[in-house]
Amino acid sequence: DFMRKGLASSALISAGISNPLLANNMTSEVTVLNPRNRVPVSFIIDDSTALVNMAYYGIPQFAEVFPQQYLQDWKKLPREIPDDFVREFRDWCGENGVKGKYSMVPFPACTGWLHRFIPGWSKTDLEESLKLVRDTMTPNWDIHPEMISHTRVINTKTGLPYPYATPEYMENWEWSQTKSADELADYIGYALNVLKEAGFYCEGITTPGGFGSKNMENLALGTLEAQKEVYKTEVPHFFRNLYTDPEKSVEPELFHVSGIGTDDPRCSVHIIGCTGDWFGGWDGLNPGDPDKFISPDLASGRMVEVIEKQEPAIMVCHWPGIYYNGDKIGFNVLKTVVGRLHQKYDHLYWMTLSEIARYWAAKKLTGISAEKNRILFDAPFSTKEFTIKVDKKIKGAELLTGRDTTDLIKKNTVLELSDSSYYVDKKESILCFKLPKGKSEINFN
Repeated sequence: DFMRKGLASSALISAGISNPLLANNMTSEVTVLNPRNRVPVSFIIDDSTALVNMAYYGIPQFAEVFPQQYLQDWKKLPREIPDDFVREFRDWCGENGVKGKYSMVPFPACTGWLHRFIPGWSKTDLEESLKLVRDTMTPNWDIHPEMISHTRVINTKTGLPYPYATPEYMENWEWSQTKSADELADYIGYALNVLKEAGFYCEGITTPGGFGSKNMENLALGTLEAQKEVYKTEVPHFFRNLYTDPEKSVEPELFHVSGIGTDDPRCSVHIIGCTGDWFGGWDGLNPGDPDKFISPDLASGRMVEVIEKQEPAIMVCHWPGIYYNGDKIGFNVLKTVVGRLHQKYDHLYWMTLSEIARYWAAKKLTGISAEKNRILFDAPFSTKEFTIKVDKKIKGAELLTGRDTTDLIKKNTVLELSDSSYYVDKKESILCFKLPKGKSEINFN
């Protein structure tokens, strides 16, 4: 059983809400900034897996449940998204610095199991496809299960799909909305164990369709319990929602914070996307539109809105639309969008979801107190490139961690900031360093 040891119920820390468990998280002299004082950007890929085109195998299963809503001629779609395209995509993203999350659906549309075999492909085909993702997509891409099948709910006692084509037995719709945290943890844990046996390491999960949309507290806790059980994950995260409303914040949310100040700090981080899928859709049937992300004149678009607010700007797509039946329309939209973003901005920071989750957990939960020439930190989680602003000009700084001392190097421009460095402006200083777990301090003069 998944036990909720010491977990606070209904604990949520979101953008703009101070951590109620710690004092002085934001002092009048110290402000925690984005990593390297840049704007995090990332790219979420849903409906990806080994070989299987989820649209081809998923649409007829969805149509059985809602026949009037799924009228696409799915037989015209390719049944496979080939590994050659994965390589092409990987190489282009590597050359252009793009990072994010890539799903590996464990039992894709009930065709076969990633850790066993998938009918229609040889064992060698599957093993080579898994190796390609496992060995070359990471570490630039987090690997997530997208529940178990993304279609039918699986009986975790038998490994078989339930035989009912109703919303109550589909992952995308009603089954998850009434389940307890322990029931969801069992289901999520099943998915994680399949990927673990297939050789993947996962720090987060992705929800298919509306999975858990009306049951966020239990989804967050179930994610935390399952990740701790299967991978001993220190900072579990999950992708559930995306918001395109400019009035809504897309900063990560922290659920079920507990154990701060103990040897077992815990939280579950909700990563939020900021765009719709304007690349080509989940079925690869609707050509995308790069202008919705950022206009040709670089002046407007959803990504511009979010970046200007300095919140994490995380685009969302579906793999069948990126491949777009071999025409690669979604891929070409991505190339256009990334080109425009890099043309307009010089302070973007491509990050994986796990990197963003860890940073925001540290940002929200680290206790900070400032003295005259010293800043004290008590961090439940470590993170790289922790960045703070102090309201004074400094001449030098050092990080003290136990008996270790690291001098921070002065940089001439703020864009040069990385770990163990600082930048001085007219009235303030920005410091960037590896924040260790536990107690540490910055001394400056």
